[in-house]
Order: sequence, then C-alpha cells, then structure tokens
Amino acid sequence: MSALLDIELDSRAVQTEPEIPVASVSGQKIFIETYGCQMNVSDTELMLGILKQSGYTFAPRPEDADVIVLNTCAIREHAEERIRGRLGQLRRLKYQRPDLIMGVSGCMAKHVSESLMNDAPYVDLVVGPDSYRRLPELIAEARGDSALDVRLDRGEYYMDIDPLREEGSNAWITIMRGCDKFCTFCIVPYVRGRERSVPAREIVRQARAAANAGFREVTLLGQTVNSYRDSTCDFADLLSMIARIDGISRIRFTSPHPSDFSEKFIETMAREKKICRFIHLPVQSGSDRVLKAMKRSYTVEEYLALVDDLRNAIPDLCLSTDIIAGFSGETQTDFEATLALMAQVRYDSAFMFKYSARKGTVAFREMPDTVPEEEKAQRLETIIAQQNRISGEINATYIGRTLEVLVQGDARKGEGLAVGKSDGFKTVVFPREGVANNALTDVEITQTTLRTLTGRKVQ
Repeated sequence: MSALLDIELDSRAVQTEPEIPVASVSGQKIFIETYGCQMNVSDTELMLGILKQSGYTFAPRPEDADVIVLNTCAIREHAEERIRGRLGQLRRLKYQRPDLIMGVSGCMAKHVSESLMNDAPYVDLVVGPDSYRRLPELIAEARGDSALDVRLDRGEYYMDIDPLREEGSNAWITIMRGCDKFCTFCIVPYVRGRERSVPAREIVRQARAAANAGFREVTLLGQTVNSYRDSTCDFADLLSMIARIDGISRIRFTSPHPSDFSEKFIETMAREKKICRFIHLPVQSGSDRVLKAMKRSYTVEEYLALVDDLRNAIPDLCLSTDIIAGFSGETQTDFEATLALMAQVRYDSAFMFKYSARKGTVAFREMPDTVPEEEKAQRLETIIAQQNRISGEINATYIGRTLEVLVQGDARKGEGLAVGKSDGFKTVVFPREGVANNALTDVEITQTTLRTLTGRKVQ
C-alpha cells in the first residue's frame, strides 16, 4: 500500500480565532482528530473550512468540544482497531454530557458504517469521504437522531471551498479523489470511489491561496497522482502551472504509480527546479509473480527501467518506496527477489509492512493467506534491517555537503535546535540561530543517522 495511506497522525485539532456564529450553532465548538494519511489531513482541513463557514469554532481538546469527529483510515485492520479503541476512550465524555455529538468520518466510516453504529451506539454521526459538504446539516440532524451519509459521489470535487490549514511551511492540496487501479490488496477504490481529477483551475486557485497565506511549499495529493487529467491538462501541465505561481518555492506530490509515468512528466520534473528532487515510488514486491497477483500492472524490469530513466534525468533524485512482506502465495524465492531489488535500487527510505488481508478486497475474497505470521514477521525484519543499512550508508554520503532546508519548527530533542526538510525530503536538524520558521536556509551536514541529518547553518 502506498505510504500515502500509512502515516499515522495522533491527535490533531485546529483552533482559530472565534468567528461570529450563526444562530443554529451559536457557541458550538468542534474537535477533529485525524488518523491515516496526508489525504486524511487534507480532508480534515476541508471539513474545518466547511464548518468555519457555518459558524463553528474549534476546540483544542475533546473535553472542550460540543462535537467530536474522528477522521479515520480503513487501509489496515490495525488502524480500524485503534479507532474503535479511541471511541471507547471518548465514550466517558458522552456519558458525562449526553448532548455531546460523537462522529466518525473518512474511509473507515464508509467501510464499516452499519456495524460501527451497531457496535458503538454512542456514535451519533457517520460521514463518508464524499459527504463532507453536508457535515453541518448532518451534525444538526444528529442532535435529534443518528445521522449517516456514506454515499460515493463521482461529481463531488469540493470546488471553491477553502481548507482551514494550520500555520506551517507546507499546504496539502488534493488533486484527485478515488482510484481506478483496484490492486488486489487495496480497499481504497471501495471506500473512496472511482478516480476523478479536480479541475485544474481549482487546484491553481488553491495553490495561489496557499502562497498568499504564506506557505512556501505545496504537496499535491492523489492515490495515483500522476494519472491526473483534466481535459487536455495532464499532470506534467499541472506541475508547470503551479511552478509559475509566485511565492511557491517547492512542489511535492504523492503518491505516483509506476505505470503512469511519461517522458513528458520526467522532462518537466527535470526542468522545473521548484519540483522537489524526491519521489515516493511504491514497488510492493520484487517478484513478477507476486506483482501480477497484486495486479500492479508493471514488471520488475519495467520498474527498474523507470528508476534508471528518472535517475538519468534527475541525477540527485531521492527515492522512497512501499514494500509488503508475505503477500498471499509469496515464496522464499519471491522474498529474495524483493531483497535483490532493494539492493539494486538503494532507496533512501521505505515504508515496510507485513501483509494483512483486508476485508472487502479481492485478495481477502479470493487469495488464501498462505504465509504463516511468524514467517511474515521474519521476512519483514530482514527487509527492515537491509533498508536501515542502505539508508545509513546513503545518509553518510551527505556529510560535508550543504543542503537548502525549509524550516518547519523546533526540533523535538535539543534546546535551540530547528528542524526542516531538504529538497530530497531529508530531515535536517541544526542550531536555529535566529532562523525563522518557513524560511529557506543553507545547512552544512556534519553528522547523520538512519533518519536524520545534523548540521550547522552556513553563514
């Protein structure tokens, strides 16, 4: 599965200056907690924008809220279990204040809507990814009875809605919704619907708004972001349009599909210096037999040829990937082929998981889970160890180099240290020395770990 769907974010709420509320929500505060991927973060910002227009203000914690919504992920069963556990924790607030509205939104809401309300009767609201526009109406409905809307709508692009973003350096912009790939292990097409591209004019409008709000970087989001098409405008054209926006210094995107790269796109990325020299390029397996079973639509040979094309065009390119250990039917030979591919490509980093059959997918229905859990765990440990070694070796080559870093905030450890990202998506920590957040600054790298580069600001 793409890393787009596997980055877990703990409690996330946005607090803004009080708005003048409309009569129906006078004094009402909402708290949204986000789980899952960047797409879910973007959806939370979208919901907050919609709610702000309706007069809601935003609580910093669930105890202060009149409405609590968990914006959820359904990609892995573990994520679903965690959300059910969190609902159980929040239930005490419902018992203390029976008028509190508790809701679930996002992919899990679509995937398990009926069982969720049966298993957790204290949940008042369930809203799917295509129903956020109706969120204020559904909250009002939930005050009298439970409210549910998980219908998929191929015509919903959320046009002309301004997301409410936290201050920072990066703005997420969803350019596509849904997916048409139907990989056998993936639930996304069933919970987010079929692929459709947001009109280019709306994406450019949002990018300009982000630049005007002070964001230096935008990240374009889609399940297969490089299959974007709006009439005659393809993904390469869209990147070129955004590169012309004043105030935007960096452009990122995630996640592309290996089958949807074009010469035009590669040429555009090499030409446009605002496009970051980083690509998350999911491979999933190094075995053609397993890739075919996954319905990944490319061979190992084609994937490696794409990597060569990208690195020839963009010599300083950094790559990350997704790898699944122990997919249904994976043999020891298949597993060793994955290790060989990793050794050949030498990714900067990777998201690595052991396979877990997801209810609702083709693999769950039609492919027996043949690899024992203990074997999956051993294979995953081997994959992680190999990737850690490669990541450490690659990062060590940065010692003595100077990187341009976009400052994101204070480092978690070490007083007086700032943290930011390089063009190649490397995490860089350095003494702040008066450098402001959201500034671009040059940092000379002095030491490295598997995941972090440390350095000093170049005067």
